[in-house]
Amino acid sequence: MSTLSPLSAASSGSPLFRKATEQDLDAITAIYDRILALEEAGSGTTGWVRHIYPTRDTALTALKRDDLFVQETDGQVTGAAVLNQLQVDVYKGAPWQHAAPDEKVMVLHTLVIDPLHKGKGLGRAFVRFYEDYALQQGCPFLRMDTNARNLPARAFYKKLNYQEIAIVPCVFNGIADVQLVLLEKKLSA
Repeated sequence: MSTLSPLSAASSGSPLFRKATEQDLDAITAIYDRILALEEAGSGTTGWVRHIYPTRDTALTALKRDDLFVQETDGQVTGAAVLNQLQVDVYKGAPWQHAAPDEKVMVLHTLVIDPLHKGKGLGRAFVRFYEDYALQQGCPFLRMDTNARNLPARAFYKKLNYQEIAIVPCVFNGIADVQLVLLEKKLSA
């Protein structure tokens, strides 16, 4: 299995993807804060709640697990996500269309793109990175989730051929009464 070298593909103006470092925590937290401010102003639809999820501790926990990634554009952190094989508890028993052993599943968690860089294709680039990373890790089965009220994210993932397989009521990362949309995609090896 080849190892991913996200630093090798970067060129001026195009995003670079790499594992996050402790020095990235302030930038990631600032992105969370900008997204949460939009939510609080009524112009966001994530369903996230300040001081509950996501927080600096969300990023720090992922950093300590070594599964936090950042996207840099021209030397500035413009996005972040957690990529790992940890499936959220509500995934168990979900009607996945692709029965896959756990070791073949890669999950995308807490994808954020800085609102200051919206509309530049950075979300699409991050998902492409996720898919390439999953394949290089031997995981052709992709899973993720989003809040049902996050219509822009749902439309975005649909354009990228992710299928919604269920909407599950749950408490999600400490937020009550979430309708969690489960999405999946199978990649060709």
